[in-house]
Amino acid sequence: MKRPRPASTRRFPALGAVLLLAPTASILPAQEDAPTSQVVVESVRVEPPNPATEAERRCPGPDTLCKLTVVLANRGDRTASQLGFAVEVNGQNLIVYDNQLFMYPVQPGESTEIPLYNFWTTETSRPDMPAGGAYEVAVTLREAQWTDISVDEEGIEVWKPLGPVEGLPVTGSVTLETPKP
Repeated sequence: MKRPRPASTRRFPALGAVLLLAPTASILPAQEDAPTSQVVVESVRVEPPNPATEAERRCPGPDTLCKLTVVLANRGDRTASQLGFAVEVNGQNLIVYDNQLFMYPVQPGESTEIPLYNFWTTETSRPDMPAGGAYEVAVTLREAQWTDISVDEEGIEVWKPLGPVEGLPVTGSVTLETPKP
């Protein structure tokens, strides 16, 4: 004896295929959201700033030294430090950050400016100006430690790591337009 198909699948055969696949999809485990970090990149600053609005500045033209600063916001209740960064200029990793930790304290509930290493707009590894006329500078906080900073009975400052900051890496970026010739 032939079983009749439900009316909805007789009129819409594709719906029958979707209904057959639907139970399989429900077996998959639900994706958990990635943990969000309590330490975030609030902003990335490059000086000199966008030269398109300031004719007297030639940066970031070729062979220009740029000052890089990142602002971190600590939304946690402990001090964060031992900051490990990755920096990319137009998608190219600046290797100087690969084995460096920055020992700046980022106090709870505050934003802190962290001066990073200066970079040249054109270097041996990036000899040409960007074809699109813009520099994309991305700063990633790849690691950090919660840190207890106290002063002992002899007046010596003691930094004690308490564990990694969860939810990293986090990234911030800025795009700089090159001057029009």
